[in-house]
Amino acid sequence: MEQKLIIYNTLSRKKEEFKPITPGRVGMYVCGPTVYGDAHLGHARPAITFDLLFRYLTHIGYKVRYVRNITDVGHLEHDADEGEDKIAKKARIEQLEPMEVAQYYTNRFHQAMDALNVLPPSIEPHATGHIIEQIELVKEILDNGYAYESQGSVYFDVNKYNHDHHYGKLSGRNLEDVINNSRELDGTGEKHHQVDFALWKCAQPQHIMRWPSPWSDGFPGWHCECTAMGRKYLGNHFDIHGGGMDLIFPHHECEIAQAVASQGSDMVNYWMHNNMITINGQKMGKSLNNFITLPQFFSGEHEALTQAYSPMTIRFFILQAHYRSTVDFSNEALQASEKGLSRLMDGMKTIDQITAAEKGTGEHFDLPYVDELRTKCYEAMNDDLNSPILISHLFDACRVLNTVADHKATISAAALDALRELFHTFVLDILGLRPEAGSNSAREEAFGKVVDMLLEQRMAAKAAKDWTTSDRIRDSLAALGFEVKDTKDGFSWKLNK
Repeated sequence: MEQKLIIYNTLSRKKEEFKPITPGRVGMYVCGPTVYGDAHLGHARPAITFDLLFRYLTHIGYKVRYVRNITDVGHLEHDADEGEDKIAKKARIEQLEPMEVAQYYTNRFHQAMDALNVLPPSIEPHATGHIIEQIELVKEILDNGYAYESQGSVYFDVNKYNHDHHYGKLSGRNLEDVINNSRELDGTGEKHHQVDFALWKCAQPQHIMRWPSPWSDGFPGWHCECTAMGRKYLGNHFDIHGGGMDLIFPHHECEIAQAVASQGSDMVNYWMHNNMITINGQKMGKSLNNFITLPQFFSGEHEALTQAYSPMTIRFFILQAHYRSTVDFSNEALQASEKGLSRLMDGMKTIDQITAAEKGTGEHFDLPYVDELRTKCYEAMNDDLNSPILISHLFDACRVLNTVADHKATISAAALDALRELFHTFVLDILGLRPEAGSNSAREEAFGKVVDMLLEQRMAAKAAKDWTTSDRIRDSLAALGFEVKDTKDGFSWKLNK
């Protein structure tokens, strides 16, 4: 069944039907991390959001080339134009080569993404591996008259560009607002105007990371890398560019200007942005020093955490909110997500525990029920990746499964098989959730097998008319909070928490 995906385009500020440039193929670029420290929850959100999109586009039949970059140069400490490169600064403090810092945290980022079950991108280019492409981009912009050289650096002429095009069309700002909100910065004497941004910076003698160029030994401006690498791997025009909404201005606004200034036309058809993770109403991020790293979430070793949270709990926490809504961190919210995840995974286990039956006197579920559920699930995903609505439909299915397990309803064999396939598709393949080795879900599975074994011993004792052993097992489990029911097929149990 062909699916019609509707997505919110930040550029047009409305939902649009997704129509790829090339039928059956999608080019997607997402801004990846700056690798000078461990990834935090704010990094996890775009990774999981665009992993969901990648998975869903693939599921509905597109061949996707997914490019996610690694920023290992050019991301400066105080501003996109001024200050010290973050990786170079950490290298200087720790007396390491900058590439040692970048490689260490790139490895750590990959480990965190693996734990979150984020699929690797098709291509993962590094900024330092594409200096030549960035220099060529700067040359094109200079040749077209939208940049100028000053003291070995090259700056984008925002006023000239805005006269011919529109600087601010993604963020909705006009140039006067940008000028009024700009800060006076060291080195603005090199610029024609305060709002101009660096395409290439002449390196000061103490600057570690530098490359030769026609203008100076220096390094590219932060905004150049995504434009240059997106064009290299996806062409002059591609479908989707994504990232966090904090990148809309200035980063993505500058990317649009660079693309138009260099090639005369927009490079991207659909701009998609996830909203922020907040803590006490403030954006969670390294610049505000209010972040919790993913390894800290997984271990519980942070003063703001009351416990450790598994990677799948973190993934479920993010997917429970729509990607364009703000999510506020709290231990209570994560604990609720832990319970919600357990409920979903228990539903999948229940499918394999219940027995199909022909229609009885009570409520009966057959294929039409599963067909309607499947339609609702696709409608949720097609409506701008509405993962919380999808999860609510899956919770409704869990309620049906529990009703059948409690022998208050029946389900046909065909419907049971279809439900099993539906859960596998939407829970495992699309939402990307999975039981975790060593996690609560895996421990509970082992725990449940032990309880089953005890109850099987109780059944054997009853069959042998060993009532003393049978009652002792039942009473011991009851004392621990287990509710045991004898059924015509054997037994059922649940733990009253």
